[in-house]
Order: sequence, then structure tokens, then C-alpha cells
Amino acid sequence: MNIAFYGSSLLSAYWNGAATYYRGILKELAGHGHAITFYEPDAFERQQHRDIDPPAYARSVVYDATPDACRRVLDEAAAADIAVKASGVGVFDDELTEGVLDRAAPNALKVYWDVDAAATLEELAGAPDHPLRRRLPEFDLVLTYGGGPPVISAYEGFGARKCVPIYNALDPATHHPVPREDRFAADLGFLANRLPDREARVEEFFLRAAEVSPDKRFLLGGNGWAGKGMPANVHAVGHVGTADHNAFNCSPAAVLNVARDSMANVGFSPATRVFEAAGAAACLITDAWEGIEQFLEPEKEVLVARDGQDVADHLARLTPERARAIGDAALARVLAEHTYAHRGVEADRVLRAELAAKRELVAA
Repeated sequence: MNIAFYGSSLLSAYWNGAATYYRGILKELAGHGHAITFYEPDAFERQQHRDIDPPAYARSVVYDATPDACRRVLDEAAAADIAVKASGVGVFDDELTEGVLDRAAPNALKVYWDVDAAATLEELAGAPDHPLRRRLPEFDLVLTYGGGPPVISAYEGFGARKCVPIYNALDPATHHPVPREDRFAADLGFLANRLPDREARVEEFFLRAAEVSPDKRFLLGGNGWAGKGMPANVHAVGHVGTADHNAFNCSPAAVLNVARDSMANVGFSPATRVFEAAGAAACLITDAWEGIEQFLEPEKEVLVARDGQDVADHLARLTPERARAIGDAALARVLAEHTYAHRGVEADRVLRAELAAKRELVAA
């Protein structure tokens, strides 16, 4: 089947946390026989910070961030069996939503694929006239990369015909154990761009843990942290390219995951970071959120913290042997249950079933 996919960026992970998810899912869907075209705008300097070449599993189309160019790529939706509008493109989101719904063939499956469902639902709740909220019932299917029962219920409350989570996962060919590197050595590593709806939780779970652990070394990677006040034992290294993520995860004694506010409130939303770290057999400490046991078993495969003091206590008790045991157990769990190969089987099954049902309905 031909899939026209309108998203933020497949070629660049720069200020684009969905890149890893897109790459993992779409590579697997291509393996199930789908011909995918990914349309991404030249915006936010992502094309100047590409971290992969155009992949073999998808035709990559980069268009100028102009209204005319957007209309031209939307014309191609008419030839697709499945037309997908992803959330968070960043430019022309409303036009892309309208275009996918209006220009895809009548018997094509029209999908809204939400890679940040918690934030999207907050936005819809506060804007009754939001273009997506008005036209959401016209999509045949909503897929999300997280959220579980709360997100399904919320989407159905806004009129979605059907909502199915296709969770984040691990691509073991990309994220895997590598030798430790001195440049990333620390007691706790944390990799995240600075975002408004995560900053308070970063202050609590990372910076406060550093404050109360003056004998420990803390490593911070990610964009946007220049000028932020930090304890003296925090070393900020700025942007860490995807090619260095495995080394970043494997070098500290433990790595930290901190969910954004919206994701923590909804639960059932493991971030890409969770699977990247587990794939590298890192000892992961995460803030607490509902549903984590669906993905990793607390105390055995992941350490869970309720606040910064909990993070500090975990670090104080952590031995190299225990860190290695937790990391190895996490790696075994995600390889057994949470790879993109698993997600690809699920996504392929859902898309084929929904397209068949749509075509049967249109033909009747």
C-alpha cells in the first residue's frame, strides 16, 4: 500500500524528538510491504542539522516552508492508499490537516498520527474551535505513540472514530551497548532539550538531586540550557548528536528520564529516551508515571523516583553490580517485548484492517 506521511522530519532529529519513532515505525512498515513517502518542511534549521541521509525504506520529500509548496505536496495525497497527518509538524499544521482530509481519495484511509498526544489533548481541551477538534471525526483512525486508556478515552470524547496507541520502542540496530567514553563519564547523565513544560520537573528530579549530592558528578546534554543556573557538580555539554546517544547512555553510572508535565499527567507514555537507554543496557532512573510497569518492572528493570531526593537516594545506594543487573534486565525486556519490529506488526495489522473496512464501507 502507498502511504503518504506528512510529519515534522525523518531526516533530522534536531529539535525533533519524533525522529527516532518515525524511523523505527516506518522502517518496519516498509518491511511489511508498504511504499512510504515522507513529506517534511524545510523549517527550524532541521535540514541544516540532518543526522541521516534519505533512507531506503521511505521516499523522502523535503518541501519549502511556503504555502505554495505545502499545497503542491498535498496534491500527492490523492494517490495514497493511506494518508497520514502527524502532529507537531510545526508549520502549516492546520493546512496539512485540512489537505489530508480534503485531498485524499474517498476510499483512502485518513489517519491522524499523534506523536505528542498528551500535549495535543491539552490544546484541544482549551480551544473548542481548534481546526483539528472540528475535523477530528472525519479521520478514520487516530494512532498515538503513547497514552494508554486515558488518551483513548479523551480522543473518543473529542469525536475520534477509533484511537489505537502504537507505543515508542527500541530499534536495536540503532540503540545498543557500546564501550564507555570518558567525555560522558558521570554518576548520572540526563539528555533532554530544554522545554517549558518539562523545566520544573528537571529542576526537581535532576538539579535538586545534584544539589543534595555534592559528591556526585552530573552530566547534562541537550539544547537550550545555556544561561540556566545549575549546581557546580553539573556539567552541561550542549547538543548531543544521535550518533553519540549510545555512548552518552553507556558511560554514566545511571541515566535519568524526566517526562514532560503533560505526559506525566496522562501516564502510559514512555519517552523515546526510555527505550534508547534500555537498548544501551543503561541503568535507568525515571520519574514516576502511571503505567510504567507495562514497559519495565520497577526495581528490577528500572528505578523509579518520586522527587529529586529519591533520585539522590537511588544514586547513593547504587553499586556497579546493581546498575549492570538493572541495565541488562531492561535490555532483555525491551528486546523481548518492545522493539519496533513488535510495533511494526501491530501497526501493519491495524492499518490493513482499517483500510479494508473503509473500502468495504465505501463500496457498499
